[in-house]
Amino acid sequence: MEKHRMFDDYINDDNCVTPEEREKINFEVALIGKMIEAREAKGLSQRELAELSGVKQPAIARMESMKSTPQIDTLLKILVPLGYTLEIVPLQKKPM
Repeated sequence: MEKHRMFDDYINDDNCVTPEEREKINFEVALIGKMIEAREAKGLSQRELAELSGVKQPAIARMESMKSTPQIDTLLKILVPLGYTLEIVPLQKKPM
């Protein structure tokens, strides 16, 4: 069985991952993906983003590789130079 499929089966199994844990994982993947996309769209290296944000480059690398979860203040320091912020929005209800 291919690894991606095994992960999909695992993460979608309520006996292995709670809906809250699943939401957190999906949020982190989307957030970090958007952060990388925004950095690359601005043509910035991790080092350049570090200089703009005041967050050390190794910390940015750990976030981008999902080896660490940033604190909100650190995340905002990185997002603002990229032209982004965080927002709280209602969950969308899935169609029945």
